[in-house]
Amino acid sequence: QVQLVESGGGLVQAGGSLRLSCAASGGTFSSYRMGWFRQTPGKEREFVGVISWNGGSTSYADSVKGRFTISRDNAKNTVYLQMNSLKLEDTAIYYCAARRSYLGLSYALNGYNYWGQGTQVTVSS
Repeated sequence: QVQLVESGGGLVQAGGSLRLSCAASGGTFSSYRMGWFRQTPGKEREFVGVISWNGGSTSYADSVKGRFTISRDNAKNTVYLQMNSLKLEDTAIYYCAARRSYLGLSYALNGYNYWGQGTQVTVSS
């Protein structure tokens, strides 16, 4: 069983930056595809970005492309989401997710079978 714990959320002004972290335990982190998703009240959880098991491939939602960057440190069992030029509409609970896979990337919720508890990001004007 894999446990994921997000941290780094908080309140930031528009235009500012935050870095989220997701620490994994209980599995072989280097074999997991890692994704970031976000959710606001009344809306479905949406894809933000994904990184392959070895960090060789990444992909992002159009809404965050060029502003957010995903990276991972397999030695520390941690994946990061660097968020720059934050906008009001980036306000959400951010979740990291994992699935053991050496094959490609996934943008769908069902592409992951482990989820963290989420961390709140609030962008103010």
